[in-house]
Amino acid sequence: MSCVVLSVPGSEASAERLRSRLDAEAGQAFVRHFPDGEIYVRIDSPVSGRDVVLVCGLDRPADKILPLLFLAATAKDLGARRVGLVAPYLSFMRQDSRFHPGEGITSTYFAGLVSGAVDWLVTVDPHLHRWASLDAIYKIPTETVHAAPAIATWVGEHVPSPVLIGPDAESEQWVAAVAGRIDAPYMVLEKTRRGDRDVSVTAPDLDRCNGHTPVLVDDIISTGRTMIETLVHLRDRGTREPICVAVHAVFSDRAHDELLAAGAARVVTCNTIEHPSNRICVADAVAVGVRARLS
Repeated sequence: MSCVVLSVPGSEASAERLRSRLDAEAGQAFVRHFPDGEIYVRIDSPVSGRDVVLVCGLDRPADKILPLLFLAATAKDLGARRVGLVAPYLSFMRQDSRFHPGEGITSTYFAGLVSGAVDWLVTVDPHLHRWASLDAIYKIPTETVHAAPAIATWVGEHVPSPVLIGPDAESEQWVAAVAGRIDAPYMVLEKTRRGDRDVSVTAPDLDRCNGHTPVLVDDIISTGRTMIETLVHLRDRGTREPICVAVHAVFSDRAHDELLAAGAARVVTCNTIEHPSNRICVADAVAVGVRARLS
């Protein structure tokens, strides 16, 4: 396959992991800012008639979106056969409804921008809540890669007698998938959110925790408030030291340190977003998803 992998600035590690698994060419691109804040982009690798794979982790997206869109447009202008996007973390999925009058449904707007810029998209466990799938808002072929197999392998190898705990109903899909792969019990709590940092969850059934190591599993840790609330319940009742596992290490402010202070023995994440807590690699699964789009 004649394929060039290009990294949007900040995603070099993800791009290299993917490139090595595809045995593709490491493309060279240059991005800089003019003194007035405008952006200059240049692709130094030949792309005419070839598939171009742009790798861009879309956490903290404001500084990454314009370089991504401009590099995609440049690749097409230079004659690329197809331009695809690998976004291990896909942002702008939270606002999937108009919760208050006048709000923009940014998940649909962002999907329109990306759909107009690239020919396909591969991502890892997007935060689907009210959207049944990415196909509901993206007008291009999409491939969703699941982290549950890699998480299950890590938990099975590193946690004795785990009990999986999901902090809310949305987390059940990940918790059930991980628990099923390692034949472990699991439970899902109820969450009430009153604001970004005002969250309460029901106390876990401690009888099901007896003799087990609690493993809290969710797709995203952002503020960490949901997991912290759960950790407090577990700590107050003297369970084994819990472990927190997430697909995406968003970690706003001091969330990682606050989780450890709240009683987590470890905080472990997948490498969709580069962070010191990364212990679980999903690059093999991402490469399988990309091959499906390139075939």
